[in-house]
Amino acid sequence: MNRAVVLLSGGLDSTTLLHVVARGGAAVTAVSFGYGQKHARELDMAAWQAAAAGVRDHRIVDMAFYGRLIAGGSVLTDSGGDVPDLADLAPETLCQPPTYVPHRNLVLLSLAAGLAESIGADRVFYGAQAQDEYGYWDCTLDFVARLNDVLGLNRGTPVTIEAPFAEKRKAEVLRIGLTLGVDYAHTWTCYRGGERPCASCPSCMERATAFRDAGVSDPLEKAG
Repeated sequence: MNRAVVLLSGGLDSTTLLHVVARGGAAVTAVSFGYGQKHARELDMAAWQAAAAGVRDHRIVDMAFYGRLIAGGSVLTDSGGDVPDLADLAPETLCQPPTYVPHRNLVLLSLAAGLAESIGADRVFYGAQAQDEYGYWDCTLDFVARLNDVLGLNRGTPVTIEAPFAEKRKAEVLRIGLTLGVDYAHTWTCYRGGERPCASCPSCMERATAFRDAGVSDPLEKAG
């Protein structure tokens, strides 16, 4: 059986991707990272979703040092200041907002590729998608292509990074998950953490738009 690694944050996109890949016939290893993010409760959701998808090999990696290393470089890490509301972001910052974590995807995908090579998997999947309101350079197809060029230098069996949602809006990703019966009550999106979603940070606003465009209610709102 072919093997694949899925980068699983516990958010809507990576959760949907996990279920897609798991139902595609590959033996899946899911990997999640605690990098000092304020919304670390997403890791609990990742564990729940891995079990729901029938993934027996789910690894949660403690990378708290990374948050300390990039202290002051992102509002998503514990020392990075307050997460702003989407409405408070200046238009010129939307291409790389303060919620961007410096080189996070490059670092995490490199680690995931190392894991994949060590277990004989030839693909790493991550849930980059085309953000509706803002954007990150490390969620683009150009980033994926260039990273794969580097990984292609491997003199054994290169690992390939795949981002099948990179050109899809969040509502499109959500619709895919709904057809698979994904339980989105066990996902976490809010950048601020806390007991309930804040409903105003960039990620919460994007999630709300996705559910509205998909024509369904967010189960996290129902729970509130």
